[in-house]
Amino acid sequence: MAATSENKPKQYISVGILAHVDAGKTTLSEGILYLTGQIRKLGRVDHGDAFLDTYTLERSRGITIFSKQANFVLGDKQVTLLDTPGHVDFSAEMERTLQVLDYAILVVSGADGVQGHTRTLWNLLARYQVPTFIFINKMDQDGTDRQDRLTELKRKLSGECVDFTEAGEEFLEELSMCDETVMESYLENGEITASQIQTLIRERKVFPCYFGSALKLEGVQELLDGLGKYMDGPVSGTHAEEAFGAKVYKISRDSQGSRLTHVKITNGVLKIKEILEYMAEEEPMQEKVNQIRIYSGDKYEMVQEAEKGCICAVTGLTRTYPGQGLGMQQGSSAPVLEPVLNYRVELPEGCDVHRMLQNFRQLEEEDPMLRVVWNEEAGEIQVQLMGEVQTEILQSLVKERFDVDISFGSGNIVYKETIKNTVEGVGHFEPLRHYAEVHLILEPGEPGSGISIDTICSEDVLDKNWQRLILTHVLEREHRGVLTGSVLTDVKITLASGRAHLKHTEGGDFRQAVYRAIRQGLMQAENVLLEPYYAFRLEIPSEMTGRALTDIQRMNGEFDGPETEDDMAVVTGSAPVSEMQDYQREVTTYSRGRGKLFCTLKGYFPCHNQDEVVEAIGYDPERDVENPTGSVFCAHGAGYNVPWQEVPEHMHIEAQLPK
Repeated sequence: MAATSENKPKQYISVGILAHVDAGKTTLSEGILYLTGQIRKLGRVDHGDAFLDTYTLERSRGITIFSKQANFVLGDKQVTLLDTPGHVDFSAEMERTLQVLDYAILVVSGADGVQGHTRTLWNLLARYQVPTFIFINKMDQDGTDRQDRLTELKRKLSGECVDFTEAGEEFLEELSMCDETVMESYLENGEITASQIQTLIRERKVFPCYFGSALKLEGVQELLDGLGKYMDGPVSGTHAEEAFGAKVYKISRDSQGSRLTHVKITNGVLKIKEILEYMAEEEPMQEKVNQIRIYSGDKYEMVQEAEKGCICAVTGLTRTYPGQGLGMQQGSSAPVLEPVLNYRVELPEGCDVHRMLQNFRQLEEEDPMLRVVWNEEAGEIQVQLMGEVQTEILQSLVKERFDVDISFGSGNIVYKETIKNTVEGVGHFEPLRHYAEVHLILEPGEPGSGISIDTICSEDVLDKNWQRLILTHVLEREHRGVLTGSVLTDVKITLASGRAHLKHTEGGDFRQAVYRAIRQGLMQAENVLLEPYYAFRLEIPSEMTGRALTDIQRMNGEFDGPETEDDMAVVTGSAPVSEMQDYQREVTTYSRGRGKLFCTLKGYFPCHNQDEVVEAIGYDPERDVENPTGSVFCAHGAGYNVPWQEVPEHMHIEAQLPK
């Protein structure tokens, strides 16, 4: 893939392969690599020798955990195939990969059809506007019917799912129905060109469907022919003059421990030894690209440069993170999915907890969906994860990487907090020879908006530089709510007023004043505890519908009226994670293995049993010395503490909220 190669392909294209777990995604990857000459022998997931499942754990469990890449040539196209995790616990890894794809292949099991997680993947592909080919796998199994599956795809995913294994007039007519311009041209000329079909696919107006069995290599060549004919990407050698841009989608480490930044070049060319400038936590970085590696499985080739459209791994960058934009490329939003369970890490006797904290920070860097929390009071490491499977993976990863046997306490729900009403929080920090006072208006924000900031403070009252610093302090850390000490979210914080001292104010004084102002405001507010909710889809035998609906009501869930599909009832709705997290086991038991429950995170909503949870956690905001609610004033040359409720009597600026 080096730029100097004479016979290199004309186009670089990245293709992701996605599926519900067990649909045969990794088997299809093997088939593609075998038929394109990249591997000599077909590996199998159940034999533990799949080319792209390179981690021991993936081979032993038979699931894909980390996204991997392989390269192959299709005519004039150099294709990078990205295999993504199918298990819902690793959805964030898959979601980040979506952001660098030109095309996707969605694998649907011909035996099981469209499952709950298939719909989640479909919605994410729509969110990131990824053109999609569909491969219906396992069509060799008894009872599978091509027409039934196609009808289901049209009903559950999109009416624009078209069987591309057919030819002739009926096929062309169906294609022409997907776009007015194409229809006019078809009625006029009686044909649809390959480039028109390319455009329809690229604009997600049509979704080509192919049928087969990846295990028996049936239908895989037809899929490859379709990809070769209908995908298009940036032509190589024509972007040397463009400004450089790249999207980071993953951080990993090689077997020697070297840090790898996996990127897609979105503009221009990246050359070896080039100095890249980027921001890391407000700090400007300048670092040299030491190596550019093109990976295929766990092997790689080193190249001198990487062109637009190319996916590669770079060494030499120490502070990059997934979702980051380099050069002219904009960064991307955080994944929709986030961890909802909190586990205490239990270390073996004699293990250095601070050393392990550093090790966990390294793993957190590679997987931002792993949140590492250091509990200062208890002197313990906590991790926030998506679910139980992730704890097993993390256990194995820590053993493999650091040779330490860890275990976990039971998983607790990750709560958040917000407020219902508008309040003014005041923070004053004035030990001897220091001075700062800040007045912040706290008001409820939109659900899912996090913390947003604004200022209505006049520059005549407080210099612009101080104002900028105050707003930086608002956003620089997560603030704790006063009900349970959980993270504060969905609050708009507006700087209303503030005061500095010409001689005594330092930057750190405003930090203290800001933190105290937020806490003082929260102590006056009507606080609301938020908990994570699942959106669920429950498929059960029709005769068990009554039992299921009773269960959902017991779990404080909400649901739409059941729909019937053959002899099964389908119930969709939402329920608290705390109530539903172990429900799959119950479903399996009472339906004798026929029922299926599919859950995805819907978001955070008011807690269904707030008083009970607050009492059980037993958090006392006034005893949290790390997050004080009161202020520090000065009298007779010494600083003294003033409790939060007495701050208004001592503050130096009048209240900004009208009474």
